[in-house]
Amino acid sequence: MLFSLISRTVPLLVLAALFLCPPAYAADDLEPTIEDIIITTSSTDLLLFAAVKNCFTETMLEGVRNGIPLTFRFDIQLDKVRNKWFDATLVEETINHTLSYDAIKETYQIDFSEKNRPKVTRSQEKAKQLMAELSGLEVIARKELIPDAAYALQIKATLVENTLPLGMHYVIPFTSLWNFETDWRTIEFRY
Repeated sequence: MLFSLISRTVPLLVLAALFLCPPAYAADDLEPTIEDIIITTSSTDLLLFAAVKNCFTETMLEGVRNGIPLTFRFDIQLDKVRNKWFDATLVEETINHTLSYDAIKETYQIDFSEKNRPKVTRSQEKAKQLMAELSGLEVIARKELIPDAAYALQIKATLVENTLPLGMHYVIPFTSLWNFETDWRTIEFRY
């Protein structure tokens, strides 16, 4: 009788443990975030460096290799912080990075809205890095900033849902699973 009870209870306990314990791969399923934010200056401009982390899935990369372009939109806002008054918005800018794949040449192309020329690489890792980074983006001319004044720079990244031709959304329904949007990150600084 005891053996019968144990033989029925153990499988139920094993099943309960499987459902209640988080899977080992859950740590890899992280939300996209903006990190490594650096605000600095050149001789003429205020520059922004930032990177989106945890922003690619294997399904997204497979879609790119199958001809579906991928676009990241970076929304950037620079405000002059004013005490006892509304902040003054100095810059509102949208930057797009679009990743596509040429199957014949076996190359990735990244188009940047802030640059005149696209970058082409055979390396998927390099393409991912270029897609997810803002590297020395000129935000505003230094001459427009007031020394020792308080400023706040906000940045957010969004995966833009590209429109596919001829109702392909019905054929490829998983593209809607690619959607993500990071939280706004705000960096306050004095110039």
